[in-house]
Amino acid sequence: MSMFRDLKKGLEEVDVYLAGKRAGYKVTVPAEIDVKSIRKGLHMTQAGFSNTFGFSMDAVKHWEGGRRTPEASARAFLTVISKNPKAVIAALHDKPHRRKKAHEATA
Repeated sequence: MSMFRDLKKGLEEVDVYLAGKRAGYKVTVPAEIDVKSIRKGLHMTQAGFSNTFGFSMDAVKHWEGGRRTPEASARAFLTVISKNPKAVIAALHDKPHRRKKAHEATA
């Protein structure tokens, strides 16, 4: 029965949204973002920045060169990176597995 209630609630949220009366949070995504200053503030190369955060190297080069503008989702992600890069890195990268010591392996 819980699944039915979840579906019903979801459909009610869709109705509210389609009626233009959406409730909830509004996110403000900056219209422009300085990718180069974010990257340089992290003391990263373009290759390191793209590898760390999952961007293509071409995208980073084009954004920094002004030939392209990051889309809204990328601007939102870049905003989070600029505010809390450690949290993003922790979320995106697996922690190295701890190797067992010799005495643990035989226990």
